[in-house]
Amino acid sequence: MKKGDLVEDFDLPDQHGARRSLSEFLATGPVVLFFYPGAMTSGCTKESCHFRDLGAEFSGLGAQRIGISHDHVAKQRTFSDLHGFDYPLLSDPTGEIADRFGVRRRLPIGPLRTRRMTFVIGTDRRILGVIHSETDMNAHAERALEILRE
Repeated sequence: MKKGDLVEDFDLPDQHGARRSLSEFLATGPVVLFFYPGAMTSGCTKESCHFRDLGAEFSGLGAQRIGISHDHVAKQRTFSDLHGFDYPLLSDPTGEIADRFGVRRRLPIGPLRTRRMTFVIGTDRRILGVIHSETDMNAHAERALEILRE
């Protein structure tokens, strides 16, 4: 998916097992949906903690942060509890949503089946911007804030 594309609604379980839909989140403002390769890995922890630490800035812009990976609900819950995340982590174990967004790796690197990508989605379900960096863990949250401010 790229800037300007319309995102279809979807629902997945969050770290508590509750089904959550994209439309539910978009009802209150834009969404920053970040795909990460695997909970509890060093890079994903750094990226997710950076999203947590910038929570006030995202809230000030009316935006919600949502993490998503192939990890199962229990692992997402452990990851969230361990780091005190104040946003939902969605579980996409089949990779269906990763496929829709085009972030699934053709050849997984060990357990890492998803590429690290972030999508800023407006309330009209249009993609406002896409961030892709496998190595700069802070770029995702910082660039998402820039896109929201534009």
